[in-house]
Amino acid sequence: MASNYSCDYESQYHALLFPFMAKGHLIPLLQLLRLLLRHRFVITVITTPANRPFVAKSLEDTTVSIIELPFPQSIPGIPSGVESTDKLPSMSLLPEFVCSTKAMQPEFERVVATLEPVNFMVSDGFLWWTLESANKFGLPRLVFFPMSNYASSVFKAASEGRLLFGPESDDEPITVPEFPWIKITKNDFEPVFADPNPKGIHIEFVMDSAVAAVQSFGTLVNSFYELEPTFANYINRDGESKSWNVGPLCLAEPPPRLDKSRKKPAWIQWLDQKLKQGRSVLYIAFGSQAELSTEQLRDIATGLEESEVNFMWVIREDASELGDGFEERLKERGIVVRDWVDQREILKHECVQWFLSHCGWNSVLDSICAGVPILAWPMMADQPLNARMVVEEIKVGIRVETCDGSVKGYVKSAGLKKIVRELMEGEMGKEVRKKVKEVADMAKKAMEEETSSSWLSLSKLIDQICNEKKT
Repeated sequence: MASNYSCDYESQYHALLFPFMAKGHLIPLLQLLRLLLRHRFVITVITTPANRPFVAKSLEDTTVSIIELPFPQSIPGIPSGVESTDKLPSMSLLPEFVCSTKAMQPEFERVVATLEPVNFMVSDGFLWWTLESANKFGLPRLVFFPMSNYASSVFKAASEGRLLFGPESDDEPITVPEFPWIKITKNDFEPVFADPNPKGIHIEFVMDSAVAAVQSFGTLVNSFYELEPTFANYINRDGESKSWNVGPLCLAEPPPRLDKSRKKPAWIQWLDQKLKQGRSVLYIAFGSQAELSTEQLRDIATGLEESEVNFMWVIREDASELGDGFEERLKERGIVVRDWVDQREILKHECVQWFLSHCGWNSVLDSICAGVPILAWPMMADQPLNARMVVEEIKVGIRVETCDGSVKGYVKSAGLKKIVRELMEGEMGKEVRKKVKEVADMAKKAMEEETSSSWLSLSKLIDQICNEKKT
């Protein structure tokens, strides 16, 4: 079935967005949606029943259409009703979860056939099979991966150069020829990428996603050119733009509406109290997917207690083993939150001065845009590469010290205490605090309407898609 396209700038356009079912993928696509609304788009979002409440609440001030598709059931190892990665019993089930989404394709195509004419589709990179659907309907597909240009470039260079197959040690430094000032290790990557003969469902969905991305119209990047020009240029080095920087998307969201009848969450009230007391606070969050052992959680707790820092620690609901009496003993200078929080609201709070982060790309951008330096503790996926970028490339953070010096090693309480004190009181801490304020200003300028690099990048892309459809 072919769609009719209208690219007359007096009319509205229609974009179809299909996010992957993970908060770290979903949230930036909902932020992208805000940008498209400002470009006069009509938007339809595809989601699943369990994810709809979150999507609907995020978009309650818009006229965006939300369509539900049933999520596949009877997936081996995945409990019935689990429709988001943060609800998985273990992240080892991620490949099965990702691959199960292909069963949604027939229903997805039935929905697309009923829609008003669509100009283009934006779907998450993990939903590789949507390219086949897009081609059936003559729709340009734009891919969204929540990654930096730095991580994508270094990963591409390491893969094409087969750099990970030589070193015997997982922690042996490897020089990246395309970027000779950068040294990586095997531990900066998931194990499957260091296997010269990988097999199994994990590498299959990675390869399917990569091939579909190359064959799509292009990729949208949640970054801004001024932050990483070397790597943005590398991605588009063949001369034809296939990648467009349209971020930081967190700045596309409107400021929260002031509602005096709304009671502030307990953690915001706690931050307000610290501000009145003239205290600075360390915010700690490792994302919804990090899996920390009970031993590691307790070492974090001990390190926080001994560092004497004021802290807000957001942890998973099931992470309860923090040591006897920890929360009660430290309630005057620390709060532990087991709930979904508005991270940007926390980071923008005047008393929050540092962020102990897993360096998920969304968290890095949230922190940069709030002008808050990062204490980098990467754990999985692209986080180790993001941590390298934060610490070594743009210098807005300090890395946590692991006990063996490796990228993903164990962090003892003494090491955490030492680096927290350095960030709070040391010379290195002063330098990164100054630098992150400069980068925050760059980020705001990159998202100014009509004139900024990211706004013009998206405008150029929209023009290109429309003109291609006209010819």
